[in-house]
Amino acid sequence: MSKPTKHSKREVRRIRRLSAWITVQGRLNSECQVLDVSKGGAKIVTPTPAAVPDQFQLSFFQGDQPRSCEVIWRHGKVLGVKFAQ
Repeated sequence: MSKPTKHSKREVRRIRRLSAWITVQGRLNSECQVLDVSKGGAKIVTPTPAAVPDQFQLSFFQGDQPRSCEVIWRHGKVLGVKFAQ
């Protein structure tokens, strides 16, 4: 992953305090909190970060279409994820 430069544009991040659900291989894995979200990804907090694989599905609302995610960085219980295209 390349570092942002002074001239690169960052996506607009909207601060959210939403509950979301992490799903792995079609099975509900755990609940998490979404701290912020942008068009390309999100920052989430989970009580069990070691249980979150590098790729998973994230649903913002029950019954909502899940978004495919890839973990980009981990810092304690906070994870940065990008949405798959």
